[in-house]
Amino acid sequence: MLRAVDSKDAKLSFETALTKLETIVESMESGEVPLAELLAKFEEGNKLLKLCEARLKEAELKIEQLKKSKDGVTFAKLEAGRES
Repeated sequence: MLRAVDSKDAKLSFETALTKLETIVESMESGEVPLAELLAKFEEGNKLLKLCEARLKEAELKIEQLKKSKDGVTFAKLEAGRES
């Protein structure tokens, strides 16, 4: 059974995982990657994507917890903006 995230990848920060993922996507889009390597890169990229999604979900849950905290601090809802 294939694990979603390897233990070495689980320690990566969101920023590091995202940078690695961007590098993989760029190399795949170049069209110069042999098929066997392309498949390996796809698999690695998929693991990194799942890691990034998990890190974002963790951050979202922490923000929700802060909003509900008993110390009276309330944060405004964060809106995801798109860069033009």
